[in-house]
Amino acid sequence: MAINYTWNVKRCDVFPTKSGKSNVVHNVHWRLTATDDANNDSDGNPITAEMYGSQGLDTSDLSSFTNWSSLDEAKVQSWVEAALEAEEADSVAAMKAGLDADIGRQITPTTLTKTLG
Repeated sequence: MAINYTWNVKRCDVFPTKSGKSNVVHNVHWRLTATDDANNDSDGNPITAEMYGSQGLDTSDLSSFTNWSSLDEAKVQSWVEAALEAEEADSVAAMKAGLDADIGRQITPTTLTKTLG
């Protein structure tokens, strides 16, 4: 099973102004989606697993500030991953392992829910 991971980090909370800078990103709403390119669900779509959250960013030092108009998803994703790693060692790897396990359970369920009648 080959799993691909996709980040969505488009929604950001910003301080309108801080330390003379405008639109200072201080929190990112993120979504991490894992897609299994080898297995499909009953509708023929690739099996996916997803998690989401928000990550606060340290804005105490704005010496390497990036203007909002210059930001792209790759830059914001790198900030989110770095902040997650700083909070808990191997956090992103642990998140990906959890998504992998979720996909595994979808492929080979260990329990099912059924309705009587």
